[in-house]
Amino acid sequence: MKTEETRAGAEEFARLADPFRRELLAYCYRMLGSVHDAEDLVQEVYLRAWRSYADFDGRASLRTWLYRIATNTCLNALEHSSRRVMPSGIGAASDDPPPPGLRAPEVTWLEPFSERLIGRVPEDPAAIVAARAGLRLALIAALQYLPGRQRAVVILRDVLAWSAAEVAELLDMTGAGVNSTLLRARARLERLVPASDEITEPDDPVRRELLDRYTRAFEAADIPAITRLLTEDANWEMPPVPAWFTGRDDIARLLRARLSPGPGGNRLVPTSANGQPAFGMYMRQRDGLLHAHSVQELAVARSGIVHISSFMDERLFGYFDLPLVLAD
Repeated sequence: MKTEETRAGAEEFARLADPFRRELLAYCYRMLGSVHDAEDLVQEVYLRAWRSYADFDGRASLRTWLYRIATNTCLNALEHSSRRVMPSGIGAASDDPPPPGLRAPEVTWLEPFSERLIGRVPEDPAAIVAARAGLRLALIAALQYLPGRQRAVVILRDVLAWSAAEVAELLDMTGAGVNSTLLRARARLERLVPASDEITEPDDPVRRELLDRYTRAFEAADIPAITRLLTEDANWEMPPVPAWFTGRDDIARLLRARLSPGPGGNRLVPTSANGQPAFGMYMRQRDGLLHAHSVQELAVARSGIVHISSFMDERLFGYFDLPLVLAD
């Protein structure tokens, strides 16, 4: 009898709690800056929630209760982890391409977030734009410089649009405390997050045409054509390589050193990450096959490509539903 009751309770918990799993994954990613860590934390959140489900009294909604558990779990994890960064957050831009194989494994790097992990998108166009803005890589990188509690307040208030009263209840704070914390966090983020007013949306025809030109130039290893698509002060980063590059000339020098020469050596497969266009980049190896190399995320404005973050981590390809070896 006890086993049947336990099974019924587990089925009820799964039916009620599973619809929130994807949004909790995005929330934990915003807090931690890592999709791998976020997945582990969400597993822990649901385990803790199931163990405490018998004590859930329904005074708050199940969603709020799960967010409380997720927030506390993330804050505890942040006490024992290093801040996740991009190369531009640890040193000055480089002039010369680094030697092949250079890595900085001791650094805890930021990771991109695949939009396919979010699931259903809002129907309201304004809500879609807000959701993308709340996942932009520049914002996630800047959030990592805030104390954990400030991160939670900013995400809940400015990204998820919770009221001050709801956040106060979740974090055991006063409404005044939430508002003052939010003001401090916003002031710091304004100094850290670059202006994004010019960043275009995915359905912008100018951006679509620019991305098509970028794909053709990249796959042809046409470096002059690639650099013409960049803004003058564009940046290129390649975690876990600690070096990063700014400006067309230095980026062109990097590409000449790193791209397989001639057509056929490089391939881009379109995807999306952090509300921005992205590509799975493949490079032809000695066996003649195209192997996973990096996930490129692009920030695109009407004036050109502003920033390229090339994450050289094969483990990320699975999150984007991309194969490790690409058929020609």
